[in-house]
Amino acid sequence: MRHLFYNITIILVIFFAILAYYYEQWIWAFLIIGPIVLIGVYNRFQKRHTILRNFPILGYFRYFFEMISPEIQQYFIERTTDGKPFSRNHRALVYRRAKDVNDTHPFGTQLEITGENYEAIRHSIYATPPVSEIPRVIVGSKACKHPYSASILNVSAMSFGSLSKNAIMALNHGAKKGHFYHNTGEGGLSPYHLEGGGDLVWQIGTGYFGCRTEDGDFDPEKFKEKAAHEQVKMIEIKISQGAKPGHGGVLPGEKNTPEIAKIRGVIPHTTIVSPPSHRKFSDPEGLIKFISELRELSDGKPVGFKLCIGRTEEFIDLCAAMKKSGVVPDFITVDGAEGGTGAAPLEFSDSVGIPLEPALIFVHRTLEKFGLRQEVKVIASGKVLTAFSILRMRALGADMCNSARAFMFTVGCIQALRCNTNDCPTGVATQNKMLVKGLVVEEKAERVFNFHRNTMHAVLELLGACGVKHTNEINISMFVKGDEMVALTNKYFPDSVLNRVD
Repeated sequence: MRHLFYNITIILVIFFAILAYYYEQWIWAFLIIGPIVLIGVYNRFQKRHTILRNFPILGYFRYFFEMISPEIQQYFIERTTDGKPFSRNHRALVYRRAKDVNDTHPFGTQLEITGENYEAIRHSIYATPPVSEIPRVIVGSKACKHPYSASILNVSAMSFGSLSKNAIMALNHGAKKGHFYHNTGEGGLSPYHLEGGGDLVWQIGTGYFGCRTEDGDFDPEKFKEKAAHEQVKMIEIKISQGAKPGHGGVLPGEKNTPEIAKIRGVIPHTTIVSPPSHRKFSDPEGLIKFISELRELSDGKPVGFKLCIGRTEEFIDLCAAMKKSGVVPDFITVDGAEGGTGAAPLEFSDSVGIPLEPALIFVHRTLEKFGLRQEVKVIASGKVLTAFSILRMRALGADMCNSARAFMFTVGCIQALRCNTNDCPTGVATQNKMLVKGLVVEEKAERVFNFHRNTMHAVLELLGACGVKHTNEINISMFVKGDEMVALTNKYFPDSVLNRVD
């Protein structure tokens, strides 16, 4: 191909030179031909890219098509039931509910309902009309002075830095209008989280952003000051995240603006990797002590922690320590290994941690075994998007759910898979000011509210179809594998007395 490039180049140069000799206007052609020739000659001698050395001009097409391959896949190849991590059907459902337009589905299911992965809910022939009151959950143990009434679906942890300021403000305004909470993520309590007036769960990560000393330790006074804010309803200690457990959060340097660095207390324009674990504790007793400290500093607000289950024996030891000390968290957020992130090493995203389903069951049953389940609320976090998924998580042991990517869709995310590049085309996961301006806070806040409201209505409709009124009445025996007509207890609770279809 190199020789072909030389031959074609020589022929073109001679051809246009002859034309320019007889017709002067053709001399302008060299403004195009000249740079192409120079680029080709340069690529012939550069040593970094083999493709460009062998194909000095045509090689660029390879990089171009590689750059737009996600768009080609999504727009021209992907079927409605395909798409990772979310299918086109699920993305479209969120968009329609967020826009408050017709969210019905035509012509029957497109799923393989005889496949081994198909699951369904067992409706009742005595279905009841949906109730009007949306279920809520009271979070607060005996030691909690300020219990919080939470929605069964809330905005999961996403920090300012990972998301743009406009996305954060839209989420918070929507949460305010819809009466559900907004988790700040580990990036600290930013002005944009507070601007909308919505309820907040302040997440304290391993970097202690927003309440850290200059050398990265936890600062009790800074925490106490911010925890006293009226919008801060609960405190969440982030132990690990499903998408990268044991790694720590990652904020690419491109996103670490001076404003974000000031909020977090770090150096701007540098990639920030949070420590993989907390300095404040390294064993169950230390975590329990930290929970007590945060509860006292926050004047008794609900305090819990978030984790992705890895070594199950460590969680068992933690429950044993809780039982022995009498100190329990007000809630535990269980993040599945399928959880999302703006940036993580592929090995951590694909190969570390336990998926949400078995992790949720394990946490629920372990808490029951130690007699702690009544005081500790369990929150499921991981690919919760539809009313069915909310009820399914409830049946597996959760009291309520958090969702991050579903709410990202409501503010404009198109699953472009560029969260880690600072080039998010919709202005959601970027700090590029030009792109951020395209996200109109008022419009997207309304969509956040609409999605939550319409999804809650779908939950009530499903509850009515089952002949019940509250998510507390949902249990795993109401779910079946459609191809076998057997209760999901066979799969998830094989030792349960509910292991049958009545």
